[in-house]
Amino acid sequence: MTRIIAITNQKGGVGKTTTCVNLGATLSEMGYQVLVIDFDPQGNATSGSGVLKTTIEHDVRGLLLGESTFRETCILGTEAGYDLLPSDIQLTEAEVGLIGQARAQFRLKDVLAEQAESYDFVLIDCPPALSMLTINGLIAADGVIVPVQCEFFALEGIAALIETIDQVRGSHNPELVIDGVLRTMYDPRTSLTRQVSQQLEQFFGEQVFKTVIPRNVRLAEAPSHGLPVLRYDRLSKGALSYLALASELRKRLKLKKAA
Repeated sequence: MTRIIAITNQKGGVGKTTTCVNLGATLSEMGYQVLVIDFDPQGNATSGSGVLKTTIEHDVRGLLLGESTFRETCILGTEAGYDLLPSDIQLTEAEVGLIGQARAQFRLKDVLAEQAESYDFVLIDCPPALSMLTINGLIAADGVIVPVQCEFFALEGIAALIETIDQVRGSHNPELVIDGVLRTMYDPRTSLTRQVSQQLEQFFGEQVFKTVIPRNVRLAEAPSHGLPVLRYDRLSKGALSYLALASELRKRLKLKKAA
């Protein structure tokens, strides 16, 4: 059964795209069929998957607006190991183009209706804003992973995000749940990191993943090579942390190991 996960936080720079790319690559390495959807106009998940944005013929914008098909848009078997629906800055046009259209908030859900069953996991890299794109991602998803940077202002905006998730659950997607809150850029040597971590545990309880994503040079370097950290340096702390996260997620969702 397919699990569609929106990876979102309205605050930028919290490791959202890093998590999407590296979790996708790790789940693929574990034998699962994975689709990553770059739903952020910055297109960082696309370049981080080893795809040059200048070579893209069809992107998510065209898919949402009905100008291209899933088959035309989807890049099969990227260097990261998963399939990819790519994007670039033109995705910003989709929000304008969707205004006034029927089922505008359901466009991604409709696109995935016939395609998602080919995958074990669909990971949606949402933009760092509570926009039409993010709402589309939340309506299409079964669950949400919220990356949170363990630094000052980490909880800023979380309340608004949770409120939005509750609203989407109440109006359009009653089955939507929080699959987990992920602590990123974690440095246990600082008291601030420990304080923020405790705050997250108090606020979210068991929804906080036990796995933390550390500050790691290899993890930061990998995107510039168009690779997930698992393909860049599989023995680095960053790679090992995402292997642990994928394993914890699988157990949390009570999924069988990939065949």
